[in-house]
Order: sequence, then structure tokens, then C-alpha cells
Amino acid sequence: MREMRTVIQRVQRASVTVNGSTVSSIGQGLLLLLGVEAADTEEDVQWLSRKVLCLRIFDDEEGVMNRNITDVGGDITVVSQFTLMASYKKGNRPSWIRAAGHEHAVPIYESFVAALREGLGKPVGTGIFGAEMQVELVNDGPVTICMDTKNKE
Repeated sequence: MREMRTVIQRVQRASVTVNGSTVSSIGQGLLLLLGVEAADTEEDVQWLSRKVLCLRIFDDEEGVMNRNITDVGGDITVVSQFTLMASYKKGNRPSWIRAAGHEHAVPIYESFVAALREGLGKPVGTGIFGAEMQVELVNDGPVTICMDTKNKE
């Protein structure tokens, strides 16, 4: 089973801090939390990055969600989050056995960020993979969408 997952949050601003230092900060745009599974491939990266870049969740001049991230000149920050791969079927303590290990997850994460950077035409912010991070955001709307490469809904 393949299932790369992301939580997409439309934000007015967002930042990522590690050990008291800000490592990423954006204004209007998208904050993405990304979970990678061991079976995820470059095909998943390409599908998910295209969907994120084309997702029309920003208002046009009539207040209708009709614009994508590039239309509004917005920014993107991507934060790795293995806990998105939680299995909670048995008991009350989540299992993260489906989450990819560093040796697979880091290249997939980096490829996803690179695909977004290429499509956006400007740098994409990141957290630090595997670090303890503090993520702050002002959710705009709020607009929050969960997306994965398995269901493709």
C-alpha cells in the first residue's frame, strides 16, 4: 500500500522554529505537513506536488476560491511529520510502523520540496527533517485540506 499524506493549510503567515531559531518563515501561502510511507515513490511525489500547486483554494476578486498558489504569488513551507502515518486501529497508543525510515523518507521529502520549488518558481521553506520543531501559523479561513496519494479524492 502506498499513501503519501499531506495536511494543507492556507495561511496568512507561518514559521518553523528549531532550538529557538527560526528556520522558515512565510507570509500568505500554504503550510504543508508531509508524511511519507516506505512504499512511496517518485510517482507519488509528482502527483501530490502537482495537486498542491494547482489546488484552487485562494479567493478571486469575487470572493470565490478560484485561484491557486501561483496565481496569488504565495509561499509554501513543508514540514516533515511522520505522525501523519499513525495507525490507531488497536488500542490507544498510535503506531508509526507505516512511516518510512530516514533512508527512504528524506529523499522523498527532498524530492517533494524540489518539485514544489520548480512549480512555484521560487524557494520553498522547510523545517529540519527529524528535528523537534515548533510550528506557528495563522490559518486563513480556516482552510485545511487532507490529501493522500492512495485515495486521490
